[in-house]
Amino acid sequence: MTSKPNHNPNPNPWLTFVEACAEIAVSRSTMDDWRRSGRGPDFVRLPNGSLRIRRQCLEGWLAELEVA
Repeated sequence: MTSKPNHNPNPNPWLTFVEACAEIAVSRSTMDDWRRSGRGPDFVRLPNGSLRIRRQCLEGWLAELEVA
């Protein structure tokens, strides 16, 4: 019996704030502190006030941290 991999081959390119926190395993308050201080990844505020981040931006931000 084989099991399917637990990943989506075509993940949504936009993550919510909560999804981004879960993706890198940090608390919402930590991500919010980083975002407000300019040390976190760039989020986009939608007209309804919610925050989104492109998955590739989050991955790029993480890659920059590895270099630093």
